[in-house]
This record gives sequence, structure tokens and C-alpha cells, in this order.
Amino acid sequence: MTDVATARRSRITPEREAELYEAVLELLREVGYDALTMDAIAARTRSSKATLYRQWGGKAELVVRAIRYSKPDATGDIDTGSLRGDLHAVVTLEDDCTHERNSALMRGVAMAMHNNPDLREALRAQLVDPELSDFQTVIQRAIDRGEVRADCPALEFMLHMLVGGFATRMLLDDQPPTQAFLTSYIDAVVLPALGVDPTA
Repeated sequence: MTDVATARRSRITPEREAELYEAVLELLREVGYDALTMDAIAARTRSSKATLYRQWGGKAELVVRAIRYSKPDATGDIDTGSLRGDLHAVVTLEDDCTHERNSALMRGVAMAMHNNPDLREALRAQLVDPELSDFQTVIQRAIDRGEVRADCPALEFMLHMLVGGFATRMLLDDQPPTQAFLTSYIDAVVLPALGVDPTA
């Protein structure tokens, strides 16, 4: 399925694809997932609806691809020599303005996915699974360095902890997640849970 989708998308230029993804994200921020229509995307991007369906199959795939496009793609490649350094580096891949926009975007999409199985499936395949794989690479390096025990019970919840801190910042504090907040959260919550001394 992914190979077919990639082949379909290869018919448009990378520049056109980037332009289209940016427009989809703009619309998503303006109206939310449920009110977003392929007609509106077609009008905003000066595309035919038939072309959009041919390239992406439907709204869920197009929206998730656009979100994936907007995210930095280097988490698994980060290797600073320590888990603390790696996690802090992940946080600094995006500036505070981007963190704030992405937080609002993901809140809206997370609410919508409860009633949209196709969106949930696309999110899992295109965002969640790749991020899990990237973080497993980061964690495996930490295990290999002897920073984290391979049998640490908190390991399977690391991504839950990171996403939780990011997602609940606005809910609990009425403030967007910032680099300062996220790095402090990593030092105070995530690293101690993994048995890592953030001051070492």
C-alpha cells in the first residue's frame, strides 16, 4: 500500500507536494479535521479533487502525510553520546513557535481520530510507528552505552511520557510547550523514570 501511494505521489514535483502540504496544514489549523473537505483542499491548492484522490486516496492519508512532512525527520540519527543530550537535541529540532503550532494541531487531530478510524490508522502507520522506531534507536544506544538497564520497566512508557508532557502543557498550565519546559520535563520526569541521573 505504501509503495503504491509513493508511486502515485511521485507524479508531482517535490516543490508542488511541499506547497500542497503547507496549504493542507493551514486549512487544518483554520477549520479542524472534521470540517476540512477535499473540495476546500482542492480550491486552496488549485488542484482537482480527482487528482488529490488519485495521489493520496483520501483526506486522512493526505492530512497525515502533511503532518509528517512538517515534522523533523532526524530523531533516529541524533547521537550526542548521552541519552540526556539526545532527548534535549530532539526538543531543539523545532523552535517554540513550531512547538506551539504543532501542539494545537495535534490536539485537534487527536480529538478527531476518535470518530475517524481511517485517520487513526493513518496516524499510526505514518507518525506513531516511525516515531516509536526512532526513539527505540535512541534508547538502544543508551542501553548499549550502559546508561539504561535493558529491563527497566519504564522503557515501554518513554514515548507516553514525552507525548504526555507535550500534550498536557496547554491543558494543565494554559501555556504552549516550549523548549525550556520540555527539557526541564525530560530532566525531572523522563530521565529519572529510566534510572538516569540528569546531573551526571
